[in-house]
Amino acid sequence: MEWLIKIINNPVLPAHLALLFALVIWLGVKLGKLKLGGISLGVTFVLFVGILAGHLYHTFVVAPSNGEMATAMANQTLIINFIKEFGLVLFVYCIGLQVGPGFFATFKKGGVEMNLLSTALIVLNIAVMLALYFIWFYSPGDPLNKKNLAMMTGTLYGAVTNTPGLGAANNILPRLLGGSADYDPGFNIGSSYACAYPLAVVGIIGATIAIRYICKVSLDKEAKEYEHANEADPSSVPEHFILRVTNKAVVGHTLQELHNFVKGDFVCSRAKKDGEMFIPKENTIMEEGMKLYIVTATSDKEAIIALMGELIDEDWQKETEEEKRYISQRLIISKPEVNGMTFNDLHFSSLYNVNVTRVSRAGMTLFARRNFRLQMGDHIRVTGTEENINRVRAIVGDTQKRLEAPNVGMMFLGILLGIFLGQIPIPIPGISEPVKLGLAGGPLVLGILIGAFGYKFKITAYTTNSANLMLREVGLVLFLAGVGVQAGATFWNTVTNGGYHYVWMGFLITVIPIMICGLYGRLKMKLNYFTLMGLIAGTNTDPPALAFANQTANNDAPAVGYSTVYPLSMFLRILTAQLILLILIPLV
Repeated sequence: MEWLIKIINNPVLPAHLALLFALVIWLGVKLGKLKLGGISLGVTFVLFVGILAGHLYHTFVVAPSNGEMATAMANQTLIINFIKEFGLVLFVYCIGLQVGPGFFATFKKGGVEMNLLSTALIVLNIAVMLALYFIWFYSPGDPLNKKNLAMMTGTLYGAVTNTPGLGAANNILPRLLGGSADYDPGFNIGSSYACAYPLAVVGIIGATIAIRYICKVSLDKEAKEYEHANEADPSSVPEHFILRVTNKAVVGHTLQELHNFVKGDFVCSRAKKDGEMFIPKENTIMEEGMKLYIVTATSDKEAIIALMGELIDEDWQKETEEEKRYISQRLIISKPEVNGMTFNDLHFSSLYNVNVTRVSRAGMTLFARRNFRLQMGDHIRVTGTEENINRVRAIVGDTQKRLEAPNVGMMFLGILLGIFLGQIPIPIPGISEPVKLGLAGGPLVLGILIGAFGYKFKITAYTTNSANLMLREVGLVLFLAGVGVQAGATFWNTVTNGGYHYVWMGFLITVIPIMICGLYGRLKMKLNYFTLMGLIAGTNTDPPALAFANQTANNDAPAVGYSTVYPLSMFLRILTAQLILLILIPLV
């Protein structure tokens, strides 16, 4: 066992830190699965295990060593900082990639109002924190004013369960509190963060329950109203039917001319003339009595029937299967060259004599409009001869294995550019220090931009959902373990020397803004209660609250609210973490 004792007692060895981080993360993830009242902290429990490990290590190993171990541990500070910050970068960048494709779309269909409410909640969080700071801690001329403000900032981000914001604040504290030369490495706002966090999870969930009872919400009624209001979007969901051309006004015109004339969009995947089935092209001329297999958006169905002729009840499915010349297959978009292109760009109908009718993305079936922009991982429904479909297959890729292969090089290019972006100083009038997005904000913003617009620059950053989740979780646990281990050395002293104040202050920072904004959203904005629960969880970037909301709702309303406000909330949390310190520390 001497070899094990040697590893444990020698922090200079790389195996020492590897052992410490592995133990903290494994135990934290394990304990995080335990539920209390149906609520679990998940991977966030890694933080508390890290604090415990850091405290025990400092108490029983470092302190009795008469400074020898402390000197050795100081040499490991840079390594721990690297692990911690790299984990944070990996976490926020993967979040950006995930939410990027739908980030700007969230501002449609009520997204603007919901994001404004979310922004108001964030502002109120800051206002309550500052009010408590000036009432409880601030004293003119007190040399501890600056550090107390920093600790209250940590409390704020524990109260809103936002880890990247804590990372952003940690990044700029050394230069704001005297520079790296005389900055006390033992000072860590992770301690106040940890004090506020546990009650924050309870407070977020408790506040949503309180809103329910204050507003006398009926869960069954809310579920029915949401189902009624959020039926399938008639502008995107495909519907297929067969009609006979009877309108003489369209006879003699091509399909292309009808596309230009009709208000809605449609695809004619198959046609029959004189009992013979064929794949129509854009230059196919309409003839009276011709039968057409039409796929269009539900909202456009009636207009197309009125234009062309009459709806007929005829089953082509069996006939199509028996007709060996024409088949229908699903192909996967797996070639980077196709990412971001539209069906107009690809000319499937004119060049390959096939028609695409539907697109499947993230479990949703969408109508294949001509201006529909494809993404890696999309499934398209193609109708045509086997030979022509194989030609299209060569264009789009149709290789699941290629999608499963990690795009490591492009990921680290994105991280590289994100780090550069985070270091660009942004001057703000009236503030002595320029704002930087930092290691938390830069990769997040760039991840969002690549996810949303990468196709325009031929950047393919596609990762499978499982790969993205794995990288996010690895990054998060590395960051939490690093913060916990470093905060553990001073955590107990923080609590015993007045740190218990951070517990109840954090609870107030959590609950008061939620009650104000939640009641406004419910009573004034008439938001669905389940959507409101998701909005509150998303603004606080709190997965346990989302899990509770999903369990309560049994529908996707909380997820819709969560995803609508999450990207902007995450960005504002990271930005305001810096602004609070940059603006106020020089003043106090």
